[in-house]
Amino acid sequence: MESTTVKKAPISLTERALHEVKAIMNDKNVPTEYGLRIGVQGGGCSGMSYLLGFDKAKDADEIFELEGVQLIMDKKHAMYVLGMEVDFQDGLNARGFIFNNPQAKSTCGCGSSFSA
Repeated sequence: MESTTVKKAPISLTERALHEVKAIMNDKNVPTEYGLRIGVQGGGCSGMSYLLGFDKAKDADEIFELEGVQLIMDKKHAMYVLGMEVDFQDGLNARGFIFNNPQAKSTCGCGSSFSA
């Protein structure tokens, strides 16, 4: 089975998040065949945690294009992140990616895990 390329991603990245992803890709010399993998996995204090990292597409993946960044997601994860916005915070108290997920019924205090 081949991966599918579609136009509209089920999630969005803010301008700050896109800028940070592109900067990391450039600074770390991420190979051009890699994209940004977003998904979920079991675990975390609320039951599920977010995946965010660079990876190659696999057979069960969908591929989306977001302003020059290839977004890779396992098709099974879409129902957990549909409508999610990924932002990047760079402040005095915290620095990192923030997940604003309308599918989350509850989240933990750190914001990196949720229950659906």
